[in-house]
Amino acid sequence: EEFLVEISGTTVTVMCPLNPENHIEWKPRERTKDADKNKLIMKDHDSSPVNLSCSSGSETHELYLNARVCANCEELDALTVTGIIVADLLITLGVLILVYYFSKGRKGQGSAGGDSRPRGQKMQRPPPVPNPDYEPIRKGQREVYAGLESRGF
Repeated sequence: EEFLVEISGTTVTVMCPLNPENHIEWKPRERTKDADKNKLIMKDHDSSPVNLSCSSGSETHELYLNARVCANCEELDALTVTGIIVADLLITLGVLILVYYFSKGRKGQGSAGGDSRPRGQKMQRPPPVPNPDYEPIRKGQREVYAGLESRGF
């Protein structure tokens, strides 16, 4: 058997697990202004922790209540939260698709301000300088390289 606690705004309602047919006494007494059978209604709760107990005859149940309440809070159900998350994902996906399609046509174009070279005549680069350690094979000199065999990788 467990207590049932409901929070709405700054009102906290606690239901005692004892039989509501019997007379139920709540402690501490200063909180029991709005006690109705097995319900204790605390209006304008200040979020301070409180030890509650309900008793009927020899049976006693105790509860440590540490409920945080706020006056300006809005309660959202799971469907609303799911809808907000799905809508956010769809909007983000839409923006990604728009950016992709609008940037697709600009692939070959360079930026106007990012290039520091002059736009006039294109300069041709000279051919690379050959490395003197390597000599090209000429038609009459095959015997120099005849001892080299190709390796299989």
